[in-house]
Amino acid sequence: MTQITPQPGIMEIALYVSGESSLAGRQDVLKLSSNENPLGCSPKARATFAAAAGDLHRYPNTDHAGLRRAIGQVHGLDPERIICGVGSDEVLQFVTHAYAGAGDEVITTEHGFSMYPILARMVGATPVTVPEAERRIDVDAILAAVTDRTRIVFIANPANPTGTMLSGDELERLVQGLPPQVILVHDGAYTEFAGGFDGGVSLVDRHPNVVMTRTFSKIHGLGGLRIGWGYASRQIIEVLNRVRQPFNLSSAQMATAEAAIRDVGFTAHCAQLNASLRQRLRESLVQMGIGCDESFANFVLARFADPAEAEAADAALRENGILVRRVAGYGLPAALRITVGDEKGCARVIDCLGRFMAARRPE
Repeated sequence: MTQITPQPGIMEIALYVSGESSLAGRQDVLKLSSNENPLGCSPKARATFAAAAGDLHRYPNTDHAGLRRAIGQVHGLDPERIICGVGSDEVLQFVTHAYAGAGDEVITTEHGFSMYPILARMVGATPVTVPEAERRIDVDAILAAVTDRTRIVFIANPANPTGTMLSGDELERLVQGLPPQVILVHDGAYTEFAGGFDGGVSLVDRHPNVVMTRTFSKIHGLGGLRIGWGYASRQIIEVLNRVRQPFNLSSAQMATAEAAIRDVGFTAHCAQLNASLRQRLRESLVQMGIGCDESFANFVLARFADPAEAEAADAALRENGILVRRVAGYGLPAALRITVGDEKGCARVIDCLGRFMAARRPE
């Protein structure tokens, strides 16, 4: 009997595992495992979503014109160069489907977002992982890995799960060093937390082989609706729209996202609160003797002495009803990624880890 087999590369994909959200027997769980906005979404976005319930029988428009126009107005971009997707993940998938395939190579970095190699394997391409330098993207390592088979380079900046960030000069050096036929995908999911960073807009405007992606899941607090967008040259956007399904976003998604991005006051408040609490959390961890790089995102990466200590710290947090993210799958077995929560949540983490570290290393 003929065996039904999937396309090459599909069975090499490890299933994605999301952050936990519950603990058996606990009602006071503090979820800090998925980098969600502790303030939720804008009240205006919430009201818009509720109002959308009256039109659920209507098909959405297929061009996302209203949402693209809102994004363009808020960020000063040409709406014709914007594409929207089911989370920024779908935009990343559009790029991979359109520009890579069997026999091609897709470059990712040592601690990069786990979806990048998955996307490469989905289209039969080979993911090529290059080392980082002390948890930071290494431009030289990327450029050294480029071959005539390279089609796409994926970077997250600020990076997940490290929270570190490439400077503008290093980004420019990276693009300048890539062959013009290689696309650099600049994943800017955490851009709004980086304080004045444009997320790659100027890079896209200077180089036709750069695609920038953003999301509504993080600072806008709409992770449950799955909405993202990308910005690139008109030529690339025209290609990506050919592989995008026409009804990939619902009317409720688009209307809610438009309300969220137009509420610039709420967005600024979330960014300011995150910056303040992120600094407090990092400084507290460092004082305890826990390694912690400066983060430009809405989380910190807490580095312990070894994997056993990280596991013990995770157990202590869970015992106190706090869920964080183990990142051994990202090549960081001695670390925990901790979302920056609200003031009460940060205090709870600091208190728990302070007691944990004091018990392990008594004076």
